[in-house]
Amino acid sequence: MAPPSSPPPESGGAHRPGSAGSDSPRSSPAVGPPWEELQDSAQFADLRRAVRSFIFPLTVAFLVWYLTYVLCAAYARGFMDTPVFGNVNVGLIFGLLQFVSTFGIALAYSRHADRRIDPLADRMRAEIEEAAR
Repeated sequence: MAPPSSPPPESGGAHRPGSAGSDSPRSSPAVGPPWEELQDSAQFADLRRAVRSFIFPLTVAFLVWYLTYVLCAAYARGFMDTPVFGNVNVGLIFGLLQFVSTFGIALAYSRHADRRIDPLADRMRAEIEEAAR
């Protein structure tokens, strides 16, 4: 049995400059923004709050609405079969309102992002880019 050999390089056998075993000196990594400090900043907390204050309540509301639809379809068939007009019943209207509510939430989020999230994110990005210069 042959003695174990060293593991193959991570790059699949290709030799990269600056990698272990290279003859060239390793270049120093580029210095970037202090991500941990930015994550702990008040601005980032405001940005997270702006996102969460919209996403969590609307997610809960939509899930309640969707589960109500599913549970009514499964257990309240008489109610869902109630005719509204012609061949259109409550179940069909509830089903179509699922699509309407989905598009409504997407539109509301877009407006919320334009007003509250994007300005905060743009401000943070500008400060990060300015500090990087």
